[in-house]
Amino acid sequence: MSVPTNHEPGPADRVDATDWHAVADELDQHGCALTGPLLTPDECRGIAALYDETDRFRATVDMARHRFGSGQYRYFGHDLPEQVAELRQAFYPHLLAVARDWAARLGRPAPWPDALDAWIEQCHAAGQAKSSQILLRYEGGDWNALHRDLFGDLVFPLQVVIGLDTHGSDYTGGEFLLVEQRPRAQSRGTVTVLPQGHGLVFTTRDRPVRSSRGWSAAPVRHGVSTVRSGLRRSLGLVFHDA
Repeated sequence: MSVPTNHEPGPADRVDATDWHAVADELDQHGCALTGPLLTPDECRGIAALYDETDRFRATVDMARHRFGSGQYRYFGHDLPEQVAELRQAFYPHLLAVARDWAARLGRPAPWPDALDAWIEQCHAAGQAKSSQILLRYEGGDWNALHRDLFGDLVFPLQVVIGLDTHGSDYTGGEFLLVEQRPRAQSRGTVTVLPQGHGLVFTTRDRPVRSSRGWSAAPVRHGVSTVRSGLRRSLGLVFHDA
């Protein structure tokens, strides 16, 4: 007789245990939604420490040089660290349900297959063959301008950022910003403090909002407010390649 072994929940288990109905409701209301803790503090520190292993990354971007803000980020190569790959695979089916629902409301095609690997193959076939998973690093005075992570015609409408440091002790400032252009109205801003190990799901390009004619697409951009002190690091999960 085999003896049952205790299974310690890993990042994928924590993603699956998320209240996805609540996340979908928050996305509908605000365009972004916090999850519970997905990474332990030790796991956060382990992923953040990868930043210095430069051979893991295909590119480093100095934001000030490109007038994207101030700070630095690095794109992983396709050989992703195990936990990063696990998180991306675990998120995809849950986000896919929201993506298809949004596409139906907006009367758009929903080209995303059931499997993430099949979708990434489509991206590569269309010429979007570069890994888009990001480690971001901000120090005091750094910030990220409002933008969208669009790299080509193929776009997955949701993405995730996971905080790797603790707001208020490791750094101050550096809140996540989301700005939504409302139909025939002033833009609306949302500010979120990203807890260590928690994920924030947010819209990549736009989202459906009710209008007098049914549903319309409200354009959305995201960024990071100025870090006032300390070191703020985060992991970005994007579900289309560049």
